Amino acid sequence: MYARVAAFENRDMSRADELIGIVQERARSGQELPDLRRLLMLVDRRAGTALGISFFDTEEAIARAEPAFDKMADEIPESLRGRRTAVGVYEVAIEDVAEGARAARVSSLEGAPDRIDEGIHFIKEQILPEAHDLTGWRGVIALVDRAAGRTKTITLWDSDESLRASEERASQLRGEAAEALGESITGVDRYEVAVHEVLAAATT
Repeated sequence: MYARVAAFENRDMSRADELIGIVQERARSGQELPDLRRLLMLVDRRAGTALGISFFDTEEAIARAEPAFDKMADEIPESLRGRRTAVGVYEVAIEDVAEGARAARVSSLEGAPDRIDEGIHFIKEQILPEAHDLTGWRGVIALVDRAAGRTKTITLWDSDESLRASEERASQLRGEAAEALGESITGVDRYEVAVHEVLAAATT
């Protein structure tokens, strides 16, 4: 599984719910992105930023979908969708997600590419069992760019309150993961889970 991660800023958050409705409708139709398996739209209403994370079976499927993403960018005004500041493709190294996610913490790390597999194994064996016991935990997705030595971990929570209450322990676990990956933490951002769609094709 692979994920396309697009970052946006300068979004008019007074129209956020309008955009959320459009994104959900287009994803559920399956017409524009027939190979899409999962869609996450994460929004920070106060900062006016967002992440659109689209999951596909292969990198080739992402490449085939790019014209559809370009078409949507042309059809949805920038004032509504925001200005795209970055887009990248990552391998999905961990996908352990339950229903009911309402908030997300996204940690970005960078380091030595040859430590990624070792670090992912450590996260699965040592960190996830403890994380599952945290109040409000709804799962994690770990994305890796092996060539660049970049990792993004997305932890999901049942509410913003649970996310905030977990900050201290999450910081400790994040530090352990960074050490195992041989990476440094380059950013930690918090979002509302505005859209989380698992498409029917993903379950067949």
